[in-house]
Amino acid sequence: MFTGARGFGYPEAIAAPAEGLSLACDARCLHLANHRRKERMSAQPAPDFSLSATGGNTITLSALRGRKVVIYFYPKDNTPGCTNETRDFGGLHADFAATGCEVFGLSRDSLKSHENFKAKLELPFELISDPEEQACEAFGVMKLKNIYGKQVRGIERSTFLIDAEGNIAREWRGVKVPGHAEEVLAAARTL
Repeated sequence: MFTGARGFGYPEAIAAPAEGLSLACDARCLHLANHRRKERMSAQPAPDFSLSATGGNTITLSALRGRKVVIYFYPKDNTPGCTNETRDFGGLHADFAATGCEVFGLSRDSLKSHENFKAKLELPFELISDPEEQACEAFGVMKLKNIYGKQVRGIERSTFLIDAEGNIAREWRGVKVPGHAEEVLAAARTL
């Protein structure tokens, strides 16, 4: 790994100066743009969106002002990590509700996939569908991932805690699932 003057860690293939434009340069630029976007999110107004959700609902973030909101972005329904994360948030739903906090899961999956996932896990909260990546882009959670040696765009597992005024109070990026829902709940209790 190379840690440049900015202190960011890059794989050497991305950090090495490229002649002309190349995928390496594009990946590095995307990484820097995402990092800068991440720095700007906390303590800023949460980007508004209006998207379809399970149960025939439309979730408009600005309509939730006056309440605390947790939105966790996850890559895909019915995958092991996403299932565990969703179960964790579901298991703590009553605790989140006791703090006056609403919880929503969000991925690019279809509403049909979300409805099946919600029913399978018996979730007490709604899942938001973002197939056009409207909220994903606004919150800066899309990133290049290496899957079996191939570069693909996907959601970086991320969570945002939004205060009652509609500002991002706390954000978590590159989330590791074990203990994460409990950490978010602890932060929600401090608002």
